[in-house]
Amino acid sequence: MTTLDATASAPVATPAPEPRARLLEGMARAVASKGYADTTIADIVREASVSRRTFYENFADKAECLIALYELASGNAIGVLRAAIDPHSDWQAQVEQAMGAYFGVLMRNPVLLRTLFIEILGLGAPGLAARRRANQQLADLMLDVVNNRPGERLRKTPLQPAMAMAVVGGINEMVLQAIEQDRASELQELVAPAAALLRAAVFAEF
Repeated sequence: MTTLDATASAPVATPAPEPRARLLEGMARAVASKGYADTTIADIVREASVSRRTFYENFADKAECLIALYELASGNAIGVLRAAIDPHSDWQAQVEQAMGAYFGVLMRNPVLLRTLFIEILGLGAPGLAARRRANQQLADLMLDVVNNRPGERLRKTPLQPAMAMAVVGGINEMVLQAIEQDRASELQELVAPAAALLRAAVFAEF
């Protein structure tokens, strides 16, 4: 099982060298089975089929391993999102296609999704920094799709970075709410409101 079950045909982050990659997959399997709080280093190394010594050669602790897993999973999900964009279609169609693919990847492993969206926030500054980097990647992709769309521009000024980040934050909050309400299997229902949120930001008047 690949991290967050990204499709094999989709572009993914550059594979980590062995045995680090095995440890990250081991972490993903352990967390998917038990959740982060109950996952131990013994669980991770057993799932990865490596030694405890190998773990500590790659990560200082369980939290550092989780951050690395989060970054890999985020890269994979964003790769799926990017691959779903048709550069020849209208930007609004591009956004809905991409969001459908993105939410589809996220909903395939609810336990891991909860860990990567909620428990990462419990790791303090390093976890928040990793979350911020992932959010910036999403905002940058959004800016590229909207501001470089084909055809006539529909507003005089392009979508601004602050507004793109606000949209990313809003989408994250919708995902978090779905997780907290045990509706992680229904993330596709967020495509329409997420697209509406972006349209509101694009056409906002300043």
